[in-house]
Amino acid sequence: MLAVLFGIISIVFALLKEKGAILISGFNTMPKEEREKYDKKKMSIDMRNSLFLWSVILFSGAISGKFISKYCAMIAIVIWAIIFFKDVHIDPEKAFEKYRKQQ
Repeated sequence: MLAVLFGIISIVFALLKEKGAILISGFNTMPKEEREKYDKKKMSIDMRNSLFLWSVILFSGAISGKFISKYCAMIAIVIWAIIFFKDVHIDPEKAFEKYRKQQ
């Protein structure tokens, strides 16, 4: 179920292109002047790719858990959690610093 949700959201980011950046948590709460300092297209593409990767990992874990072993599903969840928490940042400035436009 979660894999399907991530897949749908990645399609939304693909369709919205750079306008999809406003859907990213933390970015949407920044003042408009501050948001202009960031590359929204790159942010949206990276978010789309991350969501798609999460979807593939969880979907493959669900399929392999059904046909091979439940341990495969657990391994997929652990892999997803590692990738997910690697990208989580509490500070929005740190989270978006790699998307800052060059002055």
